Amino acid sequence: MLLAERFARYATELTYEQLPQETIHEVKRRIIDSIACAFGAWRSETATLVRQVATQVSSSYGATVLGTAHKASPDWSAFANGLLIRYLDYNDTYLSKEPAHPSDNLAAVLAVAEAEGSSGKEVIVASTLAYEIQCRLCDSASLRSRGWDHVNYGLFSASAASARLMGLSAEATRHAMSIAGVSGLAMRQTRVGELSAWKGCAFANSSRHAVMASWLAKHGMTGPSEIFEGKMGFMKQVSGEFTVGALGGEEGRGLMINETYIKYYPVEYHAQSAVWAALALREQLGGDISQIEAIEIDTFEACYSIIGSEPEKWEPKSRETADHSLPYIVGATLVDGKVDLDTFDEARYTDPELIAFVKKITVRHDPAMDPRYPEGIPNRITVRLKDGRTLTEENTFPRGHARNPMSDEEVEAKFFVLTEWALSRQRQDEVLQFIWNLESQDNLSPLMALLRIES
Repeated sequence: MLLAERFARYATELTYEQLPQETIHEVKRRIIDSIACAFGAWRSETATLVRQVATQVSSSYGATVLGTAHKASPDWSAFANGLLIRYLDYNDTYLSKEPAHPSDNLAAVLAVAEAEGSSGKEVIVASTLAYEIQCRLCDSASLRSRGWDHVNYGLFSASAASARLMGLSAEATRHAMSIAGVSGLAMRQTRVGELSAWKGCAFANSSRHAVMASWLAKHGMTGPSEIFEGKMGFMKQVSGEFTVGALGGEEGRGLMINETYIKYYPVEYHAQSAVWAALALREQLGGDISQIEAIEIDTFEACYSIIGSEPEKWEPKSRETADHSLPYIVGATLVDGKVDLDTFDEARYTDPELIAFVKKITVRHDPAMDPRYPEGIPNRITVRLKDGRTLTEENTFPRGHARNPMSDEEVEAKFFVLTEWALSRQRQDEVLQFIWNLESQDNLSPLMALLRIES
């Protein structure tokens, strides 16, 4: 059986009754977290720009652009809402041969579910299978090592989820994945050097492709054969040869969503442990960073190559570069004693005094740490003090990691903080009640109404 056929069969055959309660609960947590991230990003310049474009599109087969009463076509809604979910780099993560943010899929899931009038149970099933497909692909082959972006795996997971919500057959689902895959490939240049506003849009664009491909397949459009294994297919041109393990919790593992991580801090995930180590060092110093002569960070290859090796990371000129800069994140944490959305305001990441402090930092790849990844994300920070002493802190499993998960109360607290500017406490509580009881909901229309921002 071809891989796309396996994915399509899984997408059409998975049922709500097969899902463990743990998985159902994790889907709810991810939706709460993703909506929180979306509202945290809502007022950004990039989100405003995208929303201005998306709201020029209207459709009777429509889905709400989050925070508004406007219904765009579901592909454009998925794009706009996908940008919101991803913009802050605060949504969940999965680490493997290819790192990813699988909650990126939820923009497509929510858009198609609303357009189709899908039930809460169907939303849970579609979310679960999207996580399963994307994370299994991430386990199979690295894309970044070959110059391609991780969002390419989302073309297949988001289209499978969209096809499921549209009620497509296995054959039509395969066509949807093939159309999305052959037409939507993204280059890794998005995440190299000085990063641009497109960083947050890359998976959103994969979602747009996925929804459009499924929508076309729903009406009979066919896609290329052998999208993965073909002569000019994904494996030959993009990923290299690979195999995918059993889907659906076999091999002694649970469903893949249970192995993903909710972010405690709004930074690229490989830096989460570095934040905790930096905070511990600052506490040792009693907050007096004037004692610091130099800072050394030892880290593993993925962290070094993605957020700790390029010269732009020591003097970021965009928010996107700052939240993907290990030296900036560590420097700001030591100086401010915290990391929050204000850390990535332009006034902060261009502050001359802070940048001068960041330039005291050296980042080194320690090959001895590589075998501990992706099971953990080890970061070791050593500060050399002016009196000749050195202090060292290391962290491997930061809060939010699957081995150190955030509690439901912490996920709700994140939701309250990121949505309080837009929603009253009563509205916040109603949103949470709706999502915690998602399996009982007939459709998503009440949720979208609750999320409408009142001017």
